[in-house]
Amino acid sequence: MALELEGTLRQKLGVQQGTSARGQWAKQEFILEFPDGNFTSQACFTAFGQDKVAELDKYQVGDRIKVSFNIRGREYNGRWYTDLQIWRISPAGADAAPAAAPVQPAHVSAPPVSDIPAPTLDDMPADNPEADDLPF
Repeated sequence: MALELEGTLRQKLGVQQGTSARGQWAKQEFILEFPDGNFTSQACFTAFGQDKVAELDKYQVGDRIKVSFNIRGREYNGRWYTDLQIWRISPAGADAAPAAAPVQPAHVSAPPVSDIPAPTLDDMPADNPEADDLPF
């Protein structure tokens, strides 16, 4: 499954290198901070391969980036591990088309404006400590 996420590059971890039966390998993990509803979340992504590590090297901490990634899971000794492996990094909004103004159909009219005034502080109920049953 391929996914995309935009956010801010918060941290780059050290490059790890080694040799396997298939030759030399390199990987680098990084932390991406992204909006999640009313809050922000962070996730650790993996750039695997010399080309992906070099691509990540173009960006600095604080840059807004867009990552395309796959989710990989594997089991080891009865425990499951999940990796977010990137396959593309680009500047945030680089390939986004400019947003067009929303078009409203001609038959939609604006809602009527009410003549009722908005409530004021004087309209609020008075504080009554005896009626307050909240425990805090």
